[in-house]
Amino acid sequence: MIDAYTRARIAARAADAKKGDDIVVLDVGDIISVTDAFVIMSAPNTRLVRTLVDAVEEALRLEADVRPRAVEGLDSATWVLLDYGDLVVHVFLDETRKFYGLERLWSDAPRVTIAAAS
Repeated sequence: MIDAYTRARIAARAADAKKGDDIVVLDVGDIISVTDAFVIMSAPNTRLVRTLVDAVEEALRLEADVRPRAVEGLDSATWVLLDYGDLVVHVFLDETRKFYGLERLWSDAPRVTIAAAS
């Protein structure tokens, strides 16, 4: 199985290809015992939030042969969470991301380079 960080990069690159904003990958494994990595991104409207969710799901299914254990928040599309167990992808509407400030909350977590080879 492909590790969480490689899958995080796949997700980040898929979101970037669909014009996701401010894509960040955080290594939260030493801080949170239930997951290894977060991918955080945002979009200016709910239509693009849904597009990003679809792109990430498709890329991870095709390139890593994984599907999310759970998807939450798709109805409102202001904060969609894709739970892959050791990887959690957060797709925010811009203003929702600013309000919750996950990067501030997890500011001790190291950032993972997105462009690194898998």
